[in-house]
Amino acid sequence: MIEFDTPADMASWAGRRLGTSEWITVDQKTIDLFAEATGDHQWIHVDVERAKREMPGGKTIAHGYLTLSLLPRLTPTIYRVKKRSRSINYGSNRVRFTTPVPAGSRIRLHLTLKAVEPIQGGVRCTFENEMELEGSDRPCMIAETISLIYD
Repeated sequence: MIEFDTPADMASWAGRRLGTSEWITVDQKTIDLFAEATGDHQWIHVDVERAKREMPGGKTIAHGYLTLSLLPRLTPTIYRVKKRSRSINYGSNRVRFTTPVPAGSRIRLHLTLKAVEPIQGGVRCTFENEMELEGSDRPCMIAETISLIYD
């Protein structure tokens, strides 16, 4: 884990990989809870019996946005800023879901700090997030996200 004292200290890491998270399992219960929260009950996500018959690999797959929503869970295992008042998700420039995540799969995050720009009271950080699917030679998600981190 990388620790920065202040948000401004992150600038020295611009353009560098910050690290890799631990593995987490995306199980059917997590997929079902995400379906409930979002209202996206498409059968490829929630109908285990139909997926056994009709899906490649015979499993349901996680929602792409579920994979994206795991960034706040995984990012704090890679870095932290000790002296900050708050962080705000500012948005995404680009998000691609490049490989399905079958239920029961393990994923982990590789995080790169692409850019750090000073703003009033803190910094605006642009991150490259690459989500790895265990056993796959392709990432399951690539996303460029932006965070505001305040002193």
